[in-house]
Amino acid sequence: MSHFSPTAAVNYFFNYFLMKGVLVTIGLTVAAVIGGLILGMGIALMRMSTNPVLSGVSRFYIWFFRGTPLLIQLVVIYSGLPQLGIKFSVITCALVGLILNEAAYLAEIVRSGFMAVSAGQREAAWALSLSPWTTFRRVTLPQAFRLMIPPLGNSINSLLKATSLASVISVEELMRRSDMLMQEHFQILEVYAAATAYYLILTSVWDAIQRRLEKHFGRSSAAKSRRVAARAPVAQTGVEVRA
Repeated sequence: MSHFSPTAAVNYFFNYFLMKGVLVTIGLTVAAVIGGLILGMGIALMRMSTNPVLSGVSRFYIWFFRGTPLLIQLVVIYSGLPQLGIKFSVITCALVGLILNEAAYLAEIVRSGFMAVSAGQREAAWALSLSPWTTFRRVTLPQAFRLMIPPLGNSINSLLKATSLASVISVEELMRRSDMLMQEHFQILEVYAAATAYYLILTSVWDAIQRRLEKHFGRSSAAKSRRVAARAPVAQTGVEVRA
């Protein structure tokens, strides 16, 4: 009966074949976050629109992609769409599925962030004669982004691990390459111990980045609020500025 070999696990951790899978995982995560944020912002704006058609479409989108498993979405894009004459490469299928799914979650995060900003903040900016664009860029967006960071960070953390589902459609990311090594050498614990270590490192690094972002934007927001409050009496607006 074979036993767990720490030496083999360390060797797999430094295996170049597995390291390339880590790079693919990181690439999928970054691309899905960027694409998901862009698409999610548009869906969030549609969701907040007074137009019932736009709002209804965005509601359906969020309901559908949050209510169905990412695994099914990936399989349908990879295996189902070719039946309709729509065929993508493996990487493209993975990116499309991850972006569409992530956008549904990020849309709600973006929407809740903007809705959480007090109307008094915008009223104070208008009283100081700031234009709508300046108000959005210097008042609404920074405060909304500060509120979005914790849920956004958690969503990215989950996405990083969810990229492992792309292995089902043969994307050679970390999980897929771990499976390939395991099938070749039959050292299950050693291979997956190395893969587990990589996932823990990646999520820990992102957790540190998230905490730093929260600290930075929390400090910046407090300083900006103090500057706006200091300017308000000079303008004699009589509007209370709340942090």
